[in-house]
Amino acid sequence: MSLKVDHIVKTYGSYTAVDGLNFEMNAPGVFALLGTNGAGKTTSIRIILGMLAADSGKVTWNGKPFLTAEEPIGYLAEERGLYPKYKIMDQLIYFCSLKGMKRADAARQLDYWFDRLNVNEYRNKRAEQLSKGNQQKIQLIAALAPNPDLLILDEPLSGLDPVNAELFKSVIREEIAKNKFVIMSSHQMSTIEEFCRDIVIMNKGKTVLQGNLNEIKKGYGRVKLTVKCEGDFLPMAAECGLTVTEDTPNGTSFNVREESQAHALLGKIMQSGMPLIRYELREPTLNEIFIEKVGAANED
Repeated sequence: MSLKVDHIVKTYGSYTAVDGLNFEMNAPGVFALLGTNGAGKTTSIRIILGMLAADSGKVTWNGKPFLTAEEPIGYLAEERGLYPKYKIMDQLIYFCSLKGMKRADAARQLDYWFDRLNVNEYRNKRAEQLSKGNQQKIQLIAALAPNPDLLILDEPLSGLDPVNAELFKSVIREEIAKNKFVIMSSHQMSTIEEFCRDIVIMNKGKTVLQGNLNEIKKGYGRVKLTVKCEGDFLPMAAECGLTVTEDTPNGTSFNVREESQAHALLGKIMQSGMPLIRYELREPTLNEIFIEKVGAANED
């Protein structure tokens, strides 16, 4: 199986919402679609789902036009999509029927997911009676119950407390283990780093960075240094050509041009006898890469 998004473009008058988005998923795993508010992520997702028509380009599944009404796909939208006045169980049975599931099969699947997500008590309540987080759980059930091959998760952890966020993560891990294709959009970069293999970063409709996340980070090298020490080591850092970028109770951070600078500072600290609490030389985080790329694009 494979999903291919082939140079899709979407305009509204003189405004280009998506400008040539192009990526391919040839194996199960998690693909990240990232960008600031208004970057074109949700428009791109809606085009993939067939909710919007692209002005040009195409989306294919296994080499054929992607018709979401006929394909096994699950979608968790960022916005709430439940009918507020109707009972949860009735809605979910209806949603499953739209995917061609028989009522008995749907009921069995729903029983499993009500237990898995700890929402049995809500099956006969109206959607308007549920909190934002529990509505998010119900929408996840709607996406998962038909057992789709492709999942699109738009801000899946939005509105969740830490306990339920971890519950969602465990479910996502289980789906990955079942060899599902997953597209994830999120502003929580730590979550993207936890799950995603390949990424696209969009800004104002354009792609500003694309590729394998591990390879992207390796390309930067270990250019971020954080040090925490009992003593004033900043004069030593200055001698090594290091300038402070951030100073927090958890440590002082520097950008490193060459790893030799970091090693030289470590040598000076050890020679001084100052107690060293933390010394971390690392690749940049996705959050740091995102800010750099989007910031640079906005300056052009």
